[in-house]
Amino acid sequence: MYILVVAVVPWFSLSCTEGGYADENEVPLCFSVDTLSFDTLFTTVGSTTRKVVVYNATGHDVVISSVTLDKGRASRFRLNVDGDTSLVARNVEILSGDSIHIFVQVNIKPNDQTSPFIEEDAIVFGNGQRLPLTAWGRNAVYHAVPDGAPYSVVDCANWDHTRPHVILGVAAILAGSTLTLQAGDELYFYNDAILAVDSNASLVAVGTAAQPVLFTSVRHDGWYSFLPGQWQCLWFTGGSTGNIIDHAVVENGTGGLRVYPEAQLTVSNTVIRNMSDCALIGQGGAITGTNLLVYDCLTSFTVLRGGSYTFTGCTFADYWRYSARRMQSVVLTNYLLNADGSIREAADLVKADFTNCIIYGNYSEGEFLASGIDGWLLNYSFDSCLVRGGDWDEDPLFVDTEEDDYHLQEGSPAAGIGYQFENQ
Repeated sequence: MYILVVAVVPWFSLSCTEGGYADENEVPLCFSVDTLSFDTLFTTVGSTTRKVVVYNATGHDVVISSVTLDKGRASRFRLNVDGDTSLVARNVEILSGDSIHIFVQVNIKPNDQTSPFIEEDAIVFGNGQRLPLTAWGRNAVYHAVPDGAPYSVVDCANWDHTRPHVILGVAAILAGSTLTLQAGDELYFYNDAILAVDSNASLVAVGTAAQPVLFTSVRHDGWYSFLPGQWQCLWFTGGSTGNIIDHAVVENGTGGLRVYPEAQLTVSNTVIRNMSDCALIGQGGAITGTNLLVYDCLTSFTVLRGGSYTFTGCTFADYWRYSARRMQSVVLTNYLLNADGSIREAADLVKADFTNCIIYGNYSEGEFLASGIDGWLLNYSFDSCLVRGGDWDEDPLFVDTEEDDYHLQEGSPAAGIGYQFENQ
């Protein structure tokens, strides 16, 4: 929201220059912000573009002799003044009651600091006015795919826990390796980035309640802080074993956690949120989930081609706000389809057991679907669960889904009342 503070200047106090323009020193400009600030940025990787609107709210046309940066060529900021990208934009006309747009980017130089630091400058106008610029910077470890290679290789033995890590493209934990993440470790993902765990490799990410391990998007300015679909997923390749995620946050991606045939994952005390596709996908793998909060995803948990799954004390709450939902929160199948809808392959859903779980959301047709083909197991059970849809439907009374508060209100039926359902 722009806040326009208009300075009232009597017309008779202004002197005019050649061509009928007012003297720039006598025309106060107004800005849409007091300070143009950037969210925390990683060094060497450019910023998003921010904009400031400069208004001439007086009754006189004016030409601003120059618009530049206080630090000149030494500045880490760059300007685009109504299309002029010169170091100094000269003779910028702003008619009475009109405005110009200045677009600003910043690229922060690496240093030796492990904690965030601030980069400052100012836009300086020919009439002496200044608009401060600030950007917080962080040094990071980058995982970029080498030219011609399909992925970068994660150096598990020398992982730096003092700095955030930025994933570009696919970063792979190769067979025979284990990446161990600890409390406070942060992984940031660019568009379409993936952390892949190879067969006979493992990811062990163990945080704490106060310092969870973070898997998130690079961009966090404005609405990007909660925007789904900004990166891909954690990909547990078939045959990856010993995978553990405990006390973590996984957010703003497309596919969340994807567990493929013969892969094993234990995930607990973890928040998975803001996924544009599915937060948890089991495709013939094995997942054990305890005390999970999964919310604001297109769908929470999908089983394709069977597998074995156990969830205890988990909340799947999908109140998707970006488009109409066309799929339940939890979907169980024992087959995988081709693009044309034909069956590609099938496998037994050995079990999908839910105990003391809440499965709820804003899909009017219910939040659970089981679909199987003959000749293959489709085993699932609910014990003391609240599920939207069918005979076991009862609103759990979350405190405030709009504010992402999934605590239970006093008198919630989820506190001591549950349902039992079994299909074997």
